[in-house]
Amino acid sequence: MVGSDLNVGKPKRGVSLYSYSGEYGVTMTLEDMFADIADLGADGLEILANGHVEGYPEPTDEWVENWFFLLDKYKIKPVEYGHWVDSRLYQGRELSTQESYDMLLRDIKLANKLGFTVLRTKLGVIDDDLTPVKNWREFIRMALPDAEEYNVRMCPEIHKPTLLKSKMVDEYVEFIEKENTKYFGINVDFGVFSTNPIPMREGEELAPFMKLFCPVEDIKPLLPYVYACHAKFQNMSEDFIETTTPYDEILNLLLEHQWDGYLLSEYEGPHKEIPGYVSDQLRRQHIMMKQLLGEN
Repeated sequence: MVGSDLNVGKPKRGVSLYSYSGEYGVTMTLEDMFADIADLGADGLEILANGHVEGYPEPTDEWVENWFFLLDKYKIKPVEYGHWVDSRLYQGRELSTQESYDMLLRDIKLANKLGFTVLRTKLGVIDDDLTPVKNWREFIRMALPDAEEYNVRMCPEIHKPTLLKSKMVDEYVEFIEKENTKYFGINVDFGVFSTNPIPMREGEELAPFMKLFCPVEDIKPLLPYVYACHAKFQNMSEDFIETTTPYDEILNLLLEHQWDGYLLSEYEGPHKEIPGYVSDQLRRQHIMMKQLLGEN
């Protein structure tokens, strides 16, 4: 089963820095986000490389030194490195297989340099159903030896409108089994389980696909291939209940099957112009998750 040797058999808690997107660079610095995560009692994080690595894709030695200083100061583990294979980088054509591989290798090396072992690898898509580019197998296969060398696992994220029982997910699993690899997997976004999503903005109408959802049981056969999950949430009530997603069912299933990867909080509800609002929502979510996971 995936995960580190610590807390084997039980999910661990972290935060995606994406959650702070309304406040990062406005009311919060990188260090402020680290401090906030530590204050939650969480110890893992996800970054978006092009949004959180200063000078990406070539950060200075000084920035890297400060990165490790902050990790040590706040006792945070770099868990998941979010990046893109930007197939539409050039107008009028998609990236070639070699260009895609080169971009992927660049991020594999940087992720390893910063201490990450899981990549949330966003593949280029060709339609609104998020179908990946046709040559994804070719450049992922080319990168498997590099992923092994640098000890990272490339994981496309599964989120709406893609469901867990879908042709896309079946093809990812078939690829993993055919290649017999542990260096390609998936990240499951809990938004796929959301039974009562709320609009991002007041007055906004939800797209029809947002009302589709997966039964929680659908994740069970995929767990051997899941190296991290986005603990997507939109609204935490005052009594510590996530009102859009059945977290009790999800975490009970993960505990039952001793899945021990990271749950990376990803707030995607309304970004109210109230300093500290997201931090408060994160605290409520982590209180809920600690209760459901049986943590003291």
